[in-house]
Amino acid sequence: MADLSQLDDDERRLAELGYKQELSRTWSGFSNFAISFSIISILAGCFTTFFQAWNNGGPVAISWGWPIISVLILVIGLCMSELVSAYPTSGGIYWWASKLGGVRAGYYTGWLNLIGLLAIVASVAYGCAAFFDLAFSFFSESWAGGYSLQRVFWMFLVVLAIISVVNIFSSHLLAVINNISVWWHVAGAAAVILILVFVPDNHQSASFVFTERINNTGGLFGGETNGVGLWFYVLPLGFLLTQYTITGYDASAHLSEETHSAADSAAKGIWQSIFYSAIGGYLLLLAFVFAVQDPDGVSAGGGGVAVIFDQALGSTWGGIVLLIAASGQLYCATACLTSTTRMLFAFSRDGAVPGARYWSTLNAKRVPVHGVVVCAVASAILTLPALIEINIGTEQEPIIVNYAFAAVVSIGVIGLYLAFAIPIWLRWRAGDAFEQGSWNLGTKWRWMAPLAVAEIVVTSVYFIMPFTPAGTPGFMRGLLGAPGTDEIPFSWKFVNYTPIVTGVALLALWIGWHLSAKKWFTGPKHTIDPVVAEAFDD
Repeated sequence: MADLSQLDDDERRLAELGYKQELSRTWSGFSNFAISFSIISILAGCFTTFFQAWNNGGPVAISWGWPIISVLILVIGLCMSELVSAYPTSGGIYWWASKLGGVRAGYYTGWLNLIGLLAIVASVAYGCAAFFDLAFSFFSESWAGGYSLQRVFWMFLVVLAIISVVNIFSSHLLAVINNISVWWHVAGAAAVILILVFVPDNHQSASFVFTERINNTGGLFGGETNGVGLWFYVLPLGFLLTQYTITGYDASAHLSEETHSAADSAAKGIWQSIFYSAIGGYLLLLAFVFAVQDPDGVSAGGGGVAVIFDQALGSTWGGIVLLIAASGQLYCATACLTSTTRMLFAFSRDGAVPGARYWSTLNAKRVPVHGVVVCAVASAILTLPALIEINIGTEQEPIIVNYAFAAVVSIGVIGLYLAFAIPIWLRWRAGDAFEQGSWNLGTKWRWMAPLAVAEIVVTSVYFIMPFTPAGTPGFMRGLLGAPGTDEIPFSWKFVNYTPIVTGVALLALWIGWHLSAKKWFTGPKHTIDPVVAEAFDD
């Protein structure tokens, strides 16, 4: 019989789940927390999707929406923490669903997770490029006057190249970078808050921050700032800010095979990254809203944070704030690509992805190089619609908005959260038969799991809905209180293409499953060494 004393606790638990230790287990518990904290990145989501909340609800979507949605997301995270403690594998969500619901559940969950992660990489890297471009425009009038979607897209490709090279170098380097990222986010967010507190001459009142409502949807529900339409349609669209920012924390699960004491460390990494990001993000967002000098000017500028910084801080301080944010977003994009490639590695290890042999191959430094490259390329392709210019202003005073970016964000949110919902629901259905790990919810899963699933379902429905009347099909215009087609004609460039991409993806998965995958896909495959397998049998 083999000597199991040669395996440490992490290797033994991994062997029990059917896998040998292939990835390099060099990450500490703090590093595991750091990657989820870096992906959540309050310096990314709070900046890049602030316009979504400002235009859909205004200050109340931030001051009230953020804490409410954050609590619900924390419930989701706590449910996932219990799952990763029981099953600490790189497959993470996909593996949980396979274990609890069978092969088909694992297949759909894995693909939804992978699609969502690719969209998150795309959106964060693109947002990073856009914010570096904004920062440069604060320091250079010629740069500001020559704004170009094409230039931003080229910068986006450069960002993808940089984070790909960093991810290829070594797993240990990534752990160090993520540790640094935590302190950059903490210090950077604190610096931005202090700048916004002390530099502006004036600040908004608490009444404005906690009661002001805005409807900049271009005519949904007649542009009303009260009533059923605002509270139950427009305002929830603003919640995309919170739902997008606080996501990607499944990275702690995907990196569990590289983390010491994973059953505890990965579980804590998930819920703690959500908790601390929720607090830091709320303080940061309140600082943004209090610093608004001219609300109408912010709305006229598309609701972006750069307008607030220009009003309140001027070019020098505003440019510094944007550089702090853009640098944090570069850290975030790096961590997003790491998480995506580890999920692809685990999914490919089980043969679920075309070309699986390449994506699950490790180099001499035990890094899935081919997986890094294919994820970067797929993210670039997904972001191509961002090249379409949409001007909601006038020819003399253009306001360029990017509905494609919002759609990519929505795809990421829906893909990830639907993938989260499946194993959480299956765990609830398993009831007391579920074998809890060292970190668990006790009996609280009985109400937490259904609440988590309900939040995900409701959110997903909202994020496939039209953002503006110009992107609203004719048959929905009466329902959404939009002006007639003569006033604001329908145009495909304004369409939220999230339901199209999501629908096509789900249809493709359904067809792929029934025509092919169910005949050969067997779910998680064991890679355990024969000697270890024999020892467990004994």
